[in-house]
Amino acid sequence: MKLAMRWFGAEHDTIPLAHIRQVPGVVGVVTTLYGSLPGQVWERDAIRHMKAQVKVHGLEVCGIESVNVHDAIKAGLPERDMYIDRYIRTLEHLGEEGIDLVCYNFMPVFDFTRTELKHMREDGATVFAYDQALVDTLDPQRMNEYMSRIAQGFVMPGWEPERVTKLQRLFQLYSQVDAQKLFDNLVYFLQALMPVCRRYGIRMAIHPDDPPWSVFGLPRIVGDAQGLSRIVAAVDDPHNGVTLCTGSLGANPNNDLSAIIRGLQGRIHFAHVRNVRHTSPGVFEECAHLSRDGSLDMYAIMQAFYLSGFDGVIRPDHGRDIFGEQAMPGYGLYDRAIGCGYLSGLWEALQKQTQG
Repeated sequence: MKLAMRWFGAEHDTIPLAHIRQVPGVVGVVTTLYGSLPGQVWERDAIRHMKAQVKVHGLEVCGIESVNVHDAIKAGLPERDMYIDRYIRTLEHLGEEGIDLVCYNFMPVFDFTRTELKHMREDGATVFAYDQALVDTLDPQRMNEYMSRIAQGFVMPGWEPERVTKLQRLFQLYSQVDAQKLFDNLVYFLQALMPVCRRYGIRMAIHPDDPPWSVFGLPRIVGDAQGLSRIVAAVDDPHNGVTLCTGSLGANPNNDLSAIIRGLQGRIHFAHVRNVRHTSPGVFEECAHLSRDGSLDMYAIMQAFYLSGFDGVIRPDHGRDIFGEQAMPGYGLYDRAIGCGYLSGLWEALQKQTQG
């Protein structure tokens, strides 16, 4: 595996690259051109500058997370072809700069959804948490205000103000889009991308819905083994693959993560590995990576990756806020660094067990 961390750019991230460089085993970052809106073409100069910022610290850009998909593409509007053409031009520019991994999602309106970003645990750490009963009491048209309040001044990925301030228009846009139409629009999009992906060896890696069920009645299609298998089968090209996020999929206790990993062998291009703790139906909180701290068997998960021959990029996902660190919620340095050490240790043990 190739171990990386997410980095939000010098203007947005609270963690400098020099500190990420000191985490044992980490070879690079996954990042993006923050400030670029969905539908904009990424120019080569901007990509080259981003790479240079990372390289000077002895790290590499392991992939992009994310090149966001314009809502006209997700909703299947007449102008989607124009936005797909722009997306293809961005992929061309990434490919010309030697970047061959792109994580993206196809969630309508909202990206990841949480009801708390600073849920206090018994040990004093704070974590992301979700309570479906609380979500059911919220006005979706005011979710941007709610998320802004609990983010405490930080800009959260997926909740950029320039997009979520237009919630009423977005809900109207998706009012005629059901799960089948959303799936058809995804297939249309991926089929258009495959020629440029084959030309540059770019692996498209769709991120699961987070949480992996419908929120506010919006359609969701990437939440379980069936949904993931359907997507890779519909566009049966090795460049069409998955970001296997254990935290997103693991929020549903019915998902057998090890079986999902084995079933997607060869089509998992990127992995987010984190643990979650289930407390009751529709209620979960994030936790330390350590298996016994949550509900997921992290050893079994890493074993499934290893035995499936996974050799792609893995990063620790959301971490606890610990040791008094003041950082973007979920993306402080300390707990993610601990997670890197834990995942590296599991991987080394698996290697030594199989090598005798």
